[in-house]
Amino acid sequence: MTGLDPDNWDDLRRLGHRMIDDMVDRLATLRDGPVWRPMPDAVRAALHEPLPTGPTTPERLYEHFRERIVPYATGNTHPGFMGWVHGGGTGVGMLAELLAGGLNANCGGRDHAPVEVERAVIGWAARIMGFPDETTGLLVTGSSMANMIAVVTASRAVPDGLALRREGVGGRRLVGYAAATAHGCIARAFDLTGLGTDALRVLPVDADHRMDLAALRAAIAADRAAGLEPFIVIGTAGTVDTGAIDDLGGIADIAAREGLWFHVDGAFGALAMLSPALRSSLQGLERADSLAFDFHKWAQVPYDAGCILVRTPGRQAAAFAQSLAYLSREDRGLAGNAPWFCDLGPDLSRGFRALKVWMTLGTYGTDRMGLMVDECCAVARHLARRVDEEPLLERLAPVGLNIVCFRVRVPGVDLDWLNGELVKDLHESGVAAPSTTTVAGVRAIRAAIVNHRTVAADADAMVDALLRLLADRLESAAE
Repeated sequence: MTGLDPDNWDDLRRLGHRMIDDMVDRLATLRDGPVWRPMPDAVRAALHEPLPTGPTTPERLYEHFRERIVPYATGNTHPGFMGWVHGGGTGVGMLAELLAGGLNANCGGRDHAPVEVERAVIGWAARIMGFPDETTGLLVTGSSMANMIAVVTASRAVPDGLALRREGVGGRRLVGYAAATAHGCIARAFDLTGLGTDALRVLPVDADHRMDLAALRAAIAADRAAGLEPFIVIGTAGTVDTGAIDDLGGIADIAAREGLWFHVDGAFGALAMLSPALRSSLQGLERADSLAFDFHKWAQVPYDAGCILVRTPGRQAAAFAQSLAYLSREDRGLAGNAPWFCDLGPDLSRGFRALKVWMTLGTYGTDRMGLMVDECCAVARHLARRVDEEPLLERLAPVGLNIVCFRVRVPGVDLDWLNGELVKDLHESGVAAPSTTTVAGVRAIRAAIVNHRTVAADADAMVDALLRLLADRLESAAE
């Protein structure tokens, strides 16, 4: 016996049909079950079986999947999931993953259709974001990788920056700027690229949680006076804590005057560009030299599907391209079709992420996706009003997009502890799954409305459950 194909393709076909039926049924009945449930110790232990040396039938493995994995997933497909900024996915995206798996295409390069689909998707992304047609880019795991690619690309765009590829960054004193509300992956990018986290100037924010532009100007001047080399300023479109949007136009003006690379981390907020009603809040994003965002958040594409766009052609290739004999580009044949995507980022082996983006955008169209973004923001505004109306709840930040930060407030209790415990209670109730963060130094309950399935009634159900759980705790404490 050679090869790994089945002896009977019809058996595999029947199993595949059953899998699709079960997963479609799951999506259709999400509201009938809890958002999340704790994994029993026995189930957790069962997932850590010894290394298999002999065969197990696919049918048996699928039963294990149904029993041990499906009931204990993250829950971000459920309309009650309002924690971390996770998209909800769609049925068509799920099927696209199946199709991509069947092709098993490596999209690092070469001349084949999946590469052209990714190029088409990058073109669509550029048009959505107001970038020029010649914009380059690629799909990656997520905004963490996209932001790191942007930092590398920007560092190679400084005078004599290409020498950094040979000599490293040790001889240069490059510094960059981001607000205190920037995602942690920005500092991590400075760490992993060898610039060091000390090279990232963390700037204060104003009352609306936006970068303080006066502080930015002062920091650049101070660094130049100290003989340092400012090279990048990073604005955020949709901060991770509150959803605030930096003054991107103001940052773009400063970057242009100072000769700095202007990068925007728009992990989820950049996709507000799909909404005519919200697009103006992102004014200045279209002037960025690079942009990171995730299709797997507000665009509802299944994980993972991050994206990096770079305005000026050649900048990415200058930072990442290699010339290797075993990867030579030819004028025809399968080794043609340069430049390859492996020239634009660190990965040579790359999956066919573009198909699920292509099918999702193609199925719904940007007009419908923009309405979905508006609907999420409307639910967030509804939740904010409900919080404002409840005597025991206190909102902690403005609602700029789709994130509501609030807390329970009762006298005589450690509020940080209480709010943290209530969120865990909510998770274990199965009704809703918000997350926590810190706003102005206090623990906040953070509800991010990203799932296209979430409606106002789901937000009300979360608040109702929260108040019930609070009452239970207060009653227990009084006994």
